[in-house]
Amino acid sequence: MPNELLGLPLHPLIVHATVVMVPLAALTVVLSAAWPRFRSWAGPLPVGISAAALILIPLSTSTGETLERHVERSALLEKHTQLADGLLPWTIALLVTSVVGYGIHWRHGRGHAARRAAVITVAVLSVLAASGTGVQIARIGHSGARAAWADTDMSSSRQS
Repeated sequence: MPNELLGLPLHPLIVHATVVMVPLAALTVVLSAAWPRFRSWAGPLPVGISAAALILIPLSTSTGETLERHVERSALLEKHTQLADGLLPWTIALLVTSVVGYGIHWRHGRGHAARRAAVITVAVLSVLAASGTGVQIARIGHSGARAAWADTDMSSSRQS
């Protein structure tokens, strides 16, 4: 996989896509789990968005590891990489809940009764997975911004 695009590191570009897709996946999965009208409208869309988010995470990690070899190591960078490793399990959980939720909806549309307990369980697990991905993506983004901008004196730009 190339690590640059037009001379720029690929990591920030892929990360921005990840930062959009992961919360979008979380939002659509929760809406689909909790709101029957949205679920009927969206169909498999939450599954597709969750799958795209899941694919982006290893790409973000891979390009980040490449970029890491070209920048100065620091405690902030180390914290960022450690936090980034924690996003994949949450996003897998999000994808699984979206697939199960869509499966229940699909079967219900074909005349199979959905057990209320199963629907509620999937909704609760969807909210937990979405919350975990949301918190983790925010923590990763914050630590990445701190690592990238820590050596920049922002106070001099505020004085103008």
